[in-house]
Amino acid sequence: MKVYEGKILSVNARDEVFRYLVEDGGKILFTGDELPEAYAAAPRVVLGERALIPPFADTHQHFASFAAFNAGLNVMEAESNEEILAMVDRFAADCPSRTLIAFGASPYSVRERRLVSRTELDGVTHGKPIFLVKYDGHACVVNTALLEKLPKKLASLRGYHPDTGEMNQEAFFAVSDFITNSISPPELLRDMQLAADYEASKGIGLIHTVSGVGFPMDLDISMETWFARSVQSGLQLRVFSQSLDPRTALRRGLPRIGGCFACALDGCFGSQDAAVREPYALQGAGSGVLYYTDGQVADFCRKANRAGLQIEMHAIGDRAFEQAARALKAALDDCPREDHRHGIIHACLPTAEGMAICRDYGIQLPMQIAFDNWRQEPQEYTGALLGEERNAALNPVRSFDELGCVVSFGSDAPCTAPDPIVWLHKAVNHSNPAQRVTIRKALRMATRNGYWTSFDELERGSLEPGKIADMAILSHDPYTIDGSRLCELQVEGLILGGEAYRPQSQSIPAAVLRGMFSKKKA
Repeated sequence: MKVYEGKILSVNARDEVFRYLVEDGGKILFTGDELPEAYAAAPRVVLGERALIPPFADTHQHFASFAAFNAGLNVMEAESNEEILAMVDRFAADCPSRTLIAFGASPYSVRERRLVSRTELDGVTHGKPIFLVKYDGHACVVNTALLEKLPKKLASLRGYHPDTGEMNQEAFFAVSDFITNSISPPELLRDMQLAADYEASKGIGLIHTVSGVGFPMDLDISMETWFARSVQSGLQLRVFSQSLDPRTALRRGLPRIGGCFACALDGCFGSQDAAVREPYALQGAGSGVLYYTDGQVADFCRKANRAGLQIEMHAIGDRAFEQAARALKAALDDCPREDHRHGIIHACLPTAEGMAICRDYGIQLPMQIAFDNWRQEPQEYTGALLGEERNAALNPVRSFDELGCVVSFGSDAPCTAPDPIVWLHKAVNHSNPAQRVTIRKALRMATRNGYWTSFDELERGSLEPGKIADMAILSHDPYTIDGSRLCELQVEGLILGGEAYRPQSQSIPAAVLRGMFSKKKA
């Protein structure tokens, strides 16, 4: 038994703050302002200036991809292509892998205002193939050594640009599939263990991962499911299979389906292929791309909904958002379900019609508030691309909340780092003042709402008696700190099941065997 004394931010239905929390055997026994005599002699943790909160939930990320990139080269903070090339040169010289994997290149945050090119990469990769993924996860640049290894069929795909080495749209997905097939399962699983430790250090206790990027027989979905069922220290993963075939989820015993890649309805603003109703403001940029017809999306949603699956789909542009909302409406009109918790991921540029469907049909929104005035995609770029009116309408967390929709936060890692302190700061300090929310609402979106999204709210997501003692410790009370200083908060500890998080330590064979036979929720 242990007593925590100080600021206990319960994030319960009434957002109550208590002085005491009592934990015993991995469960919360008591919360309140007066400590019962029965607990008076128990060991105490005096929080002082710190605050105890529920752990954060990351409700949309590509966990396996983040794990691979976390172990590779991250160039997001580079200020020029010259700096990127120097980083690649050092990485290529030191990295023992046959294929180099790097992430984070942006033409909008470097001085040259363009991506590095195939020929520039050729000069610094020491003859090794390189897969340099753009910051938005929807395009990449390859060098000649990798281009020569790629299947010939790529030349017929949309988005294939061998002159510059840039691959986007279908060509990017095909290159990504090719690269994932080159990573050995033991190597990927070890990278996943390291990624789990990293996310725990950020106070994340629940990860929603979208999986399915081209491994034979969808092996990566199986690996992520095994990992979710074997992960140590009480960390929770929930796996979404990125597929338009409900059987992909059903045969693995997964209750949910969706994500990006095969479930992406459009592209993104960084590659100027997010599907928009009115043409982009930039001359010649067009209107983006819808990957599927309305009929194809509605047919998928009907089948998955009839099968009892929870559905989530990627939609960034307003045309894609409307397509997703209408398809989910058609599925629920066809087979009504009271508690489906279907969602639209990103929802960066929603429409009034689509938002009304979300309100009326209970569609939830796993949003990426870290995209707001993102360094890799700043206001100067999105404003020029979309025009003033549409730019001001991006990432409308307050509008969704005021409609009564459930909003949660995800990183879309590796696109942004899984850092919930950033989510709190950006939600409270939104670049559009009309979309700012209170810190209490932001904390709810980053914690309790995320657990609700995957049907975990009865056991976790708030600090209430009877729930599992999953908690995070913050350096200060976010309810009392000035909103402009939220980014200064630090996560000082993660406690899962009443125990401080310990790094993943089991061997890869043991993790696989445990995951294959475990009945743990995934």
